[in-house]
Amino acid sequence: MQPLRCGFSLILGALLLSPWVARAADTDTPAIAPADPALTRFVQSAVDANPRVQAARLALDASGAFRDAASRPLYNPELSLDAENGDVRRRALGISQTLDLGGKREARTAVADFDRLVVQAQYSSTRWEVTVELLNGLAQHQTGVDSAALANARRRLMDDFAALAERRFEAGDLTQVELDLARLSTTNARIQAATAEAALAEARQVVRSVVPGRGGYADPGGAYGAPWPELPDAAPNLPTQTDPQAMIAALPEIVAARQRVAMADAVVDLRQRERRPDPTLSLAGGKEGGETMIGVNVTVPLFVRNRFSAQVAAASAERNQAEQSTNDVQQRAHARLVSATERYALSRGAWQMWQGTGEASLQRQTEQLQKLWSAGELSTTEYLVQLTATLDVQQSALELREALWRAWFEWLRASGQIDVWLGQGERP
Repeated sequence: MQPLRCGFSLILGALLLSPWVARAADTDTPAIAPADPALTRFVQSAVDANPRVQAARLALDASGAFRDAASRPLYNPELSLDAENGDVRRRALGISQTLDLGGKREARTAVADFDRLVVQAQYSSTRWEVTVELLNGLAQHQTGVDSAALANARRRLMDDFAALAERRFEAGDLTQVELDLARLSTTNARIQAATAEAALAEARQVVRSVVPGRGGYADPGGAYGAPWPELPDAAPNLPTQTDPQAMIAALPEIVAARQRVAMADAVVDLRQRERRPDPTLSLAGGKEGGETMIGVNVTVPLFVRNRFSAQVAAASAERNQAEQSTNDVQQRAHARLVSATERYALSRGAWQMWQGTGEASLQRQTEQLQKLWSAGELSTTEYLVQLTATLDVQQSALELREALWRAWFEWLRASGQIDVWLGQGERP
């Protein structure tokens, strides 16, 4: 049973031993190596066409229109016409204009400017979230394809084993119990193959929910376009020359939070300016009887019954709330980056060890098990147990590879390096 213990140690030992984390860090590079161009083109095309991203883009366009609207004058002039026929005929034409002496227009423009910056950061965040969702879907799909292939290989192997067991049973080399065990193993392998195919269909759904059904990329098994790109087996290196604080400060959610604070400050200023009354200047001219009349009128609202101080207090409270929310976002972003770095270092160390020793050892072990059972040195039960363990370790390696890529994508999102890795810029 020694091969069984060795097989599982390849995966579990890499996840638990911290020296591999340090060893992985020793091979880091100063900068992030770019992704494969085919992957970059696929992701960029899919993200640009994604409805969620397009909706965020339209929201950005709307915020620009709101900003333009806020920059326009608050008050339009009013034209009045007065006519009266009585003992004395009276005709008068007047024009009035309310004056923005409190600077409300500038304050509204400032609020709209900061709001546009918030929406722009939200647009970037939406693009990144969709990108990571797509990349995780590709990793899940690739694992599903390989897992389904492994499950089908297991099924074929167990079918052959069951057929051979039938012949050996007829020859008197196996007992009825061993034959039944071989048949049960075959049934279990078929169940696992069906389960793997179902998991693959679920993985395809994840990618399909992001990638539109057009644009030159085919569904697996489709009749048009290029297939979905695959992720390489090599684990990317973490860059060594990084500034975590600068990375966190540039994250779109951090930018949006800070701009919300600035917008809240602008709202406080606007509410204070709204407490200042705006006078209305009127100029009228006409004739009454046979005499010419010219009149000037100035009206000023009196903020006596309502001084609008409650609006200022509410805006100030919302500003303080926005500041505390920003502190919370920054704290969570820092924790996310630290945790993402730790998880990726662990996954990368385990994957490198698997590639260096485990993969080759597992291939040799599979061949040796077949030879030992054929030679009669292993019982049917021992052969099935160790063969199943060998195949399970192969499945664990596939899941480890998916965990590795998910950890990498999480680090890219937490550090704000998605566009750097994909070699693409934002489209504001």
